[in-house]
Amino acid sequence: MSDNNDLMKALSEINDEMGISSSFIKERISKAICAVCRNTYGVEDPVVEFDESGKLSVKIKKTICESPETDLQISLDDARKYFPDASIGDEVNIPIDTKQFGRISAQTARNVIRQGIRDGEKENIIKKLKCYENELVSAQIVKFNKNESVILKIGNSETVLPRNEASLISHRSEGSFVKVFVKRIDVDGLNPIPIVSRSSPKLVEKLFEIEVPEIKQGIISIESTAREAGVRTKISVKSNDPDIEAVGSCIGDKGSRIKPIIDELGGEKIDVIQYYEDPIKYIKAALAPAVVTKVKVVSSDDKFLNECAIGVPSDQLSLAIGIKGQNVKLASKLTGWKLNLCSDTEI
Repeated sequence: MSDNNDLMKALSEINDEMGISSSFIKERISKAICAVCRNTYGVEDPVVEFDESGKLSVKIKKTICESPETDLQISLDDARKYFPDASIGDEVNIPIDTKQFGRISAQTARNVIRQGIRDGEKENIIKKLKCYENELVSAQIVKFNKNESVILKIGNSETVLPRNEASLISHRSEGSFVKVFVKRIDVDGLNPIPIVSRSSPKLVEKLFEIEVPEIKQGIISIESTAREAGVRTKISVKSNDPDIEAVGSCIGDKGSRIKPIIDELGGEKIDVIQYYEDPIKYIKAALAPAVVTKVKVVSSDDKFLNECAIGVPSDQLSLAIGIKGQNVKLASKLTGWKLNLCSDTEI
């Protein structure tokens, strides 16, 4: 065990170099000394204290008796060196010299302290990564794996973009940066790992927050987002200021605001939809670019999925459905309604 000056210097260096608080390390040192006292003296609860100057003292409880036979007993004369009024039978906390600890006990203490430092480093990393949770971050592409997943670096941590999402950055090169949405921080393993996504609708919403200041300011709100990653997104917006037009603000002059978002998503199509409280108007807007002529509510109940029949001109039907049913599927997700398409003559 080091002397106090060496100990406090080491604590200061750990604090400066690793960002681990001295209070955390002191707590680990106390834990280590408790382990040593337990092994050496059979004491479960020694008193470990640091004074204002950082000086360490260790005390263990001893019983005063006439003829001490164990390490947990002390003679009356020795006890009165610390407690002048002590009497036979009293229990007193007596300072011990840590140099008395044997080699094995000292090794136990070092191991506990080292583990404490590792735990402190992990806690520090978790604290930093938690700032990224539910946020958009810039990640560097480290490597494209043979299994088609991608290794990304966020700060000093590495994570894996799953194979089913890796195709969304296949046009990028190793060393380049991409935006990812951090869903959560996995802290169950040895090292904290950010769990990230490129397919989450939240990724698109966060990109709009960056490009459209009115969203960050609360002037425009995003009401709903439906996405088929890499193909198409529908996002509905509403203005909270009568002088601000929501859709136009999100698209920008000649597409200046939406273009960087499309570029980040590798050319993914984005439909910005005006949100309406009136479900009929909302459904019509959601099915854009198709023109809807009739909407007939089939069922409307809070306990069940709302359903309606949608009438469109015959020449608009394929546009309303979209490739592989994509347009109507996203419109249904966006509005929360089951949409049954048919020609306006059949409705």
